[in-house]
Amino acid sequence: MANTEPEAPPSLYEAREPIFPRRVSGKFRNLKWAIMIVTLGIYYITPWIRWDRGPSLPDQAVLIDLANRRFFFFWIEIWPHEFYFIAGLLVMAGLGLFLFTSALGRVWCGYACPQTVWTDLYILVERWIEGDRNARLRLHRQKKLDFRKARLRVTKWVSWFLIGLATGGAWVFYFADAPTLARDLFTLDAHPVAYITVLVLTLTTFLFGGFAREQICIYACPWPRIQAAMLDEDSLVVGYREWRGEPRGKHRKGEGAEELGDCIDCMACVNVCPMGIDIRDGQQLECITCALCIDACDDVMERIGKPRGLIDYMALTDETRERAGHPPKPVWQHVFRPRTILYTVLWALVGVGLIVALFVRSDIGLTVAPVRNPTYVTMSDGAIRNTYDVRLRNKHGEERMFNLAVKGDPSLRLQIEGTPYSAVPVPADSTLQQRVYVTAPARSGPAMSERVDIRIWVEDNANGDRVYKDTIFNGKGN
Repeated sequence: MANTEPEAPPSLYEAREPIFPRRVSGKFRNLKWAIMIVTLGIYYITPWIRWDRGPSLPDQAVLIDLANRRFFFFWIEIWPHEFYFIAGLLVMAGLGLFLFTSALGRVWCGYACPQTVWTDLYILVERWIEGDRNARLRLHRQKKLDFRKARLRVTKWVSWFLIGLATGGAWVFYFADAPTLARDLFTLDAHPVAYITVLVLTLTTFLFGGFAREQICIYACPWPRIQAAMLDEDSLVVGYREWRGEPRGKHRKGEGAEELGDCIDCMACVNVCPMGIDIRDGQQLECITCALCIDACDDVMERIGKPRGLIDYMALTDETRERAGHPPKPVWQHVFRPRTILYTVLWALVGVGLIVALFVRSDIGLTVAPVRNPTYVTMSDGAIRNTYDVRLRNKHGEERMFNLAVKGDPSLRLQIEGTPYSAVPVPADSTLQQRVYVTAPARSGPAMSERVDIRIWVEDNANGDRVYKDTIFNGKGN
């Protein structure tokens, strides 16, 4: 009797197959090691660099001081009203990403992305503990959990967790004095937010670098989708010279061997790929252009006596030229072309603009807010008085005396609340909110007008620096 049971519908989900990249050596692998050491060194060491700013400011070289709403970077101090510097740096980072992608593909993803750097570090630890690719594969396929497998797994996970803990710990040191916070963390005196932040970053680093790995790049990161708009036919990406490598074949001495291409189908390029792809299948979303497959293939080509470069950085225009028998373009022609030059010019203009703004900014500041309720007050002698809330900013390391003045009509007089004087001391490296009165005599032009444009000036008595803000004086009108 025929089986009438309906067939189960095909699954739309494919379980993840863990990737165990093989160790490889070569110029690109060495470059990745160097970048990993530099970037991790900067990340872990920077919060501990000291920088003397005087008695009233923190002596940490790089500090995001959320409590006082300021950012310190060595000799540069960014105040809340100067957030445009941060916005400019973000614009430069975006333009830089566009520039490098249009010239060299996903070079950021392959070498400097935090997910790539920490995943490389985790794979390195995994290789030290469990062995290279074949040993890790055997351990993974071993169904029985014996003492050796348990010991290796626990050792690896504890090492990963400690790396994640150091990562989360280093991050919080950017937001408070590092030595003080480190002591508070160990003595359990730190704020709960610090412990929560360290725990969250520890767990995310542990999971992303140890288990998710390439899935973060494929599914969570939007850049693989965006990069398609950044690449063109002259962008250098990792590619396979199919016209030279095909048809593939392992046997080099049998009949028909002379018809085979250079690729011996050794799978070395696949075995070293941290994304688990076969670059010989063409460009793929998963490829982060880390170039480890180039190192692996060049090593094989050298051993079998074939020219290096079967897998290499190349552009689509190079493929067309090489298939026609012409040499590829020089690298500089791919890098220096109108698109990349435009990105470079825009990037440089933003950078120059930020530098100019940094050097021309004043060490004193002023904001003026007219009090609207009431818009003016009529005094007993008929004079008209307006009230303003003035915020004075002193970026110097010592207290400064600021003198205020009003310009716009000779009859106007300025007075600071609580004193008959027009000068006020502003504490070092802080802001001071001060109420100010501007008075117009009865029947004067400003008093009889509906509104008059005025300018409030502030002068630093110590060095003569001056800044101003334009505002209005409200009169009673005709």
